[in-house]
Amino acid sequence: MDAAQQEATARARELQRNWYGEPLGALFRKLIEDLGLNQARLAGVLGLSAPMLSQLMSGQRAKIGNPAVVQRVQLLQDLAGQVADGSVSAAEATERMEEIKKSQGGSVLSNTTTTTSSSGAPTVKRVVREIQSLLRSVAAAGDIIDAADTLAPSHPELAEFLRVYGAGRTSDAVTHYQAHQN
Repeated sequence: MDAAQQEATARARELQRNWYGEPLGALFRKLIEDLGLNQARLAGVLGLSAPMLSQLMSGQRAKIGNPAVVQRVQLLQDLAGQVADGSVSAAEATERMEEIKKSQGGSVLSNTTTTTSSSGAPTVKRVVREIQSLLRSVAAAGDIIDAADTLAPSHPELAEFLRVYGAGRTSDAVTHYQAHQN
């Protein structure tokens, strides 16, 4: 790979970090490992071609162009968390992946695709991801941080919200939310 290709790949990964919270290669590898998939199966569940998935993972492409695919990624991340915490069995996960594969996506704030806990309430992680997705759909992380800096003197709570939820990692935002519920 020449210097120009390396620079383009680094830029694509940085854009992915801004848009999705981390490079898609890392995100997809976690899903593959956590859900016991291979790349071809993950591509099928997401509704991507195997070459497209490979290009996204390697940084040859930066953005997932189809919002329904982005929602399927979010649903798979939620499912992986439920498998990890034992609330969903491997057999249930396989069934849920088939449902996710068939889903058409929807609005970022749609109730029809919201993952819920056993009590029927949306999971904290899902709500945080929806907030992040909404904020990131209108501005890049750097722009959100700039807005937070501008707001900080007069609206420190709003500035903190933008930094944590708009430009931060999902896990940090979940921790922030949980800390502020007590």
